[in-house]
Amino acid sequence: MEQSPARSSSVTVADVAREAGVSKATAARVLGGYGTVSAKVRDAVKAAASALDYRPNELARSMTTGRSGTIGVVVGDIENPFFSLAVRGITDVARLAGFNVILSNSGEDVAAEKAAIRTLVAKRVDGLIVSPAKEGDVEHLKDIERSGRPLALLDRSARSLNVDTVIADDRHAAESVTRLLIAQGHRRIAYVTACDTADHVFRTPEDIYTDSVRRRIEGHLGACREASLEGVEQWVCVGANRPEATRQIVMGMFRSTERPTAIIASDSVIGLEVFRVTRELGLILPDDLSLVSFHDADWTSVTSPPVTVVQQPVYQLGEAAARLLVGRLKGETGEGRRVVLDTRLIERASVGPAPSPAS
Repeated sequence: MEQSPARSSSVTVADVAREAGVSKATAARVLGGYGTVSAKVRDAVKAAASALDYRPNELARSMTTGRSGTIGVVVGDIENPFFSLAVRGITDVARLAGFNVILSNSGEDVAAEKAAIRTLVAKRVDGLIVSPAKEGDVEHLKDIERSGRPLALLDRSARSLNVDTVIADDRHAAESVTRLLIAQGHRRIAYVTACDTADHVFRTPEDIYTDSVRRRIEGHLGACREASLEGVEQWVCVGANRPEATRQIVMGMFRSTERPTAIIASDSVIGLEVFRVTRELGLILPDDLSLVSFHDADWTSVTSPPVTVVQQPVYQLGEAAARLLVGRLKGETGEGRRVVLDTRLIERASVGPAPSPAS
């Protein structure tokens, strides 16, 4: 028995046209969402497509309409809870707007970021949301900007790009955290970040290639200088880009004759490793060390003691970036917009007075 179109695994536009009693060109206009047809014809074509269980050929549709219905997203580390939550915000907005999301991970490597973007462009994504791995190496993003394909930056800005950008108020957050610790008597405050330098030594904020982290360090150093603390740059530790590296950095600090009385972790992955090392060393928070982490990860509220954190609007960062991009895809024009979202300091029990020099 000949298989009917309704049971076929590859129902075509011609099948839908025949079922609806219209021309193939008319059916294509309705199914592709372009051109003008009467409401009666549109309803007939959609009813036929539903009855036949028609599934569009996405590649063919993109060639016809110039749209793929997809958004490409490139983030630094999909294992980091920060990026996972931000991507959730992006996908929720994209889905409601009728877009699918293709996610790529750069591993904070510019070469990998460039390769991911090339792949996404080859897949004909309609727009891109990117967290640049290195602010000083964005020529590939300038190419996207020049091409007219909508681009939004997530969590990190690039001064040389005139595109929509969504960031958190990281500088103010770091100032607040540092002032809290200084008010508790801390003078040796270490700041630990995954960002690195060529010789693994921090000298100035300009050494930091990630915009969001640089803003945090600038805020931290500014609050230290405001309190007339000297030599604070030596307490900025770079290269904590793996748990093993973080462990080595923290162990090294506590073997020093001048060890820190407080640590600010630039993200929750670093914060968790710092917490583990303090337990291994038998240190008691906050009696021996105060700890603050950026990002209110789930673990921070259930440890003993719970950890003071900077709560970043992570989901909202993703939402806002996606809304800006969808707006561009719907025809909005104009200069790149810069959205800065507020953070919140959540004080828990991991911060206390600085231990006395004899302790």
